[in-house]
Amino acid sequence: MTRAPITLDDVRDAAERIKGVAHRTPVLRSRTLDERVGAEVFLKCENFQRVGAFKFRGAYNAASRLTPGQLERGIAAYSSGNHAQAVALAARELGTTAVIVMPEDAPPSKRAATEGYGAEIVTYDRYTGDRVALAEALAAERGLTLIPPYEHPHVMAGQGTAALELLEEAGELDALLVPVGGGGLMAGSATAATALRPGIRMIGVEPEAGDDTKRSLAAGRRVEIPVPRTLADGQALPTPGELTFSVNRRLVDDIALVTDDEIRQAMVFAFERLKIVLEPSGATPLAALLAGRAGTPPRRVGLILSGGNVDADRFSRIVRTQS
Repeated sequence: MTRAPITLDDVRDAAERIKGVAHRTPVLRSRTLDERVGAEVFLKCENFQRVGAFKFRGAYNAASRLTPGQLERGIAAYSSGNHAQAVALAARELGTTAVIVMPEDAPPSKRAATEGYGAEIVTYDRYTGDRVALAEALAAERGLTLIPPYEHPHVMAGQGTAALELLEEAGELDALLVPVGGGGLMAGSATAATALRPGIRMIGVEPEAGDDTKRSLAAGRRVEIPVPRTLADGQALPTPGELTFSVNRRLVDDIALVTDDEIRQAMVFAFERLKIVLEPSGATPLAALLAGRAGTPPRRVGLILSGGNVDADRFSRIVRTQS
C-alpha cells in the first residue's frame, strides 16, 4: 500500500511553520443559525485570514521550505485569485518575487491585491487556455519554482491547519463541511479531521454547475467537465487535482451541491445575521447547510468559510439579484 500524500503529522508540522505568520482565525457561533438548522454550528472564518482566504496557509508552508537558491530565482503560480494573492504575499514575506498566471476575467479586486503584494501578472482565457501548461512553461523559461494551488503536499498540509484549529477550539464535531474546488482544502482538512475525530462525516460542497468532484467520486476516477460558469469563481474548475483526489476519494463521505441563488442567500445571511462578508466560494458550506443540501445536520457541525475576497460592487450586484 502506498503512503498517503500527507498525514496528520504533516498538518501539525505546517501549523508550527505558519505560526505567527498566518492568522489563527476566529470560530464564530450564532444562536440564530443554530435555531434555524437545528444543530450546534461552528464557523471557521477564513475570510479573516491574511489575503482574505485560507490559501495563505498552504502557500506560505510551501514557499517557506524553498532553498535560498530557489528563493533567489523566484516563485511562479497559477490561480483565479486567492492563491495568487497568497503566493504573492508569501513571496514578499520571504524576500523573493512572484509571477502569477491569472484568468483575464479574475475579479478585479483579487488582481489588484495580487499586484499590490508585488507580483507580476500574466493573463490567459480560462475557457480556452491551459493555465497549468502556461505556468509550467513560464517557470521553466525563467527558472522559477512553481507552487500550484492544490497539487502539492505542503500546500495541502498547510490548508489542513484550518481544520486542525477548528477542532482544537470546537472539540468533538459530528460533521465538517468544506468547499471543494481543486480539493486541497478538503484533502488537508479531511486528513486532520479523520485522524483526530474518527467517525467524523466529511462533506464537500461544490456549486451545482461545477460538480466535477461529485462526479469523480461516483465514478471512482477523475472526471472532467467543461469549465463551469458559476458565481463561485474559486471553484470553477473542470476536474479535481490528481493528488488531492487520491486523498478525497478515501476520506470524503459525500458532496453537496448548491445553486448560485442558494449561494447568494447564504452571502446575505452571513452579512445580515453574522455580520461578515463572504465571497461566493466561501459561502458554499453555509449555503448547503441553510438549504438542507447536506441532509439533516448532526448535533455538532463545523463549516470552513474559505474566504471573503469580493469587492463592494460585485457583492452588491450579487445580493441585489437574489430571487
